[in-house]
Amino acid sequence: MEEKREEIKECCCAHKTKERSEKEYKDLINRLKRIEGQIRGIRGMVEKDAYCPDILVQVAAANAALNSFNKVLLANHIKTCVTNDIREGKEETVDELVTVLQKLMK
Repeated sequence: MEEKREEIKECCCAHKTKERSEKEYKDLINRLKRIEGQIRGIRGMVEKDAYCPDILVQVAAANAALNSFNKVLLANHIKTCVTNDIREGKEETVDELVTVLQKLMK
């Protein structure tokens, strides 16, 4: 698994990266795997001509799971990256956070 994480970091070298604890990494990946399963289930429902309201309920559940993922990721970001950058005097991180929050609230 560590090998996969290194591959991901290498392909993102033009952007900022974040070292995550193994616990945080596993939690985020598990959440994403569940969301992927929900999306595959929704596709299967469409392929089987499921009733529209049934599909919509599943889409709402997937949206809720994505929102939950965002909340966890955002909380971790604020507790680590933002806090550390502010301590180091990198005030631009607050502007970056405000921009991200504005995008999330559209």
